[in-house]
Amino acid sequence: MNKVRIDKWLWSVRIFKSRTIATDACKGGKIKVADVSVKPSFQVSEGDVIVVKKDGFNFQFKVLVLIEKRVGAPIAVTCYEDMTTTEERNKYTAWFQNATPASEKREKGTGRPTKKERRELDTFKDVYDWE
Repeated sequence: MNKVRIDKWLWSVRIFKSRTIATDACKGGKIKVADVSVKPSFQVSEGDVIVVKKDGFNFQFKVLVLIEKRVGAPIAVTCYEDMTTTEERNKYTAWFQNATPASEKREKGTGRPTKKERRELDTFKDVYDWE
């Protein structure tokens, strides 16, 4: 196995929860190899450095092992080398530790958001994504 689809690899090593999310990230220009945005079908090989923009943070990973099937977390971390800068990693850690799960609150009694309200919230979040 010389090459693997990048969306499959990102899902296999648990960088994304699902392959669909990995595919959408590629389509949205959030995945780069050699400073070039790649499509989900891009064939990644060992030694490639992948830049992943996720939640407003830039992560860098070097491909060490090519896998197509999703594996457990202890095995997944052996398939890549995390090359993320310490500054970016510290910023992510600070954000993760300070994040409150109930940051989005609705008035009591209003119920779940409607489809229209959900789309508006998603659009608002995308516009103010920390890019």
